[in-house]
Amino acid sequence: MDTPRQNLTADDWAAAALEAMASSGIEAVAVEPLARSLGVTKGSFYWHFPNREALMRRALELWERQETDDMIIAVADVSDPYDRIVKLFKRANASHRAGRLYLALAAASDHAHVGTVVRRVSARRMNYLHECYQALGLGEPDAKLWSTFAYATFIGNQQVHRDAPETFPEGAEFSQYFKLMIKMLIPRARDIESARVPGTADKHAAPPGP
Repeated sequence: MDTPRQNLTADDWAAAALEAMASSGIEAVAVEPLARSLGVTKGSFYWHFPNREALMRRALELWERQETDDMIIAVADVSDPYDRIVKLFKRANASHRAGRLYLALAAASDHAHVGTVVRRVSARRMNYLHECYQALGLGEPDAKLWSTFAYATFIGNQQVHRDAPETFPEGAEFSQYFKLMIKMLIPRARDIESARVPGTADKHAAPPGP
């Protein structure tokens, strides 16, 4: 007779589902292959979930928590806004698996629940970046443009690494590439005036600080 729980939690199944998505898209989320990868029987799955859709929802909840709440908490203790954005960029660029997973979910945005979560995660990421750029001393319009530029660069990095990995910098070359990104995407406090985008109104500029 099955031992349904087999010491696995619902989040263990959700994490396995996310790994499958990162490797092969959401179509790879199926009970039998996941059970094999976890070394358990299907009884373990049905102990935690009534169906695949419930697993998908739990996996997306886990992904949203990891990609928004946990990320923000990890940089929240950095008081200097410049250093906070640098730390955020380092974490965002540290995992190619996270990038593949985002792209896999974005490609499945026609799935009603997936699309809703992807849009919410993207909006929360961009809103947080916007706040960070405002903390540098940029006004609202400029902060919006700079944060959009930064986020679009991050997504572009993930796409290049997925679609043409042989062209993406690695090792010491990536270190130089990362320094270039920091230089281009995060203005120093002394450069805030020159960082303002011509034609934007900056009367609501936030003072430099956390």
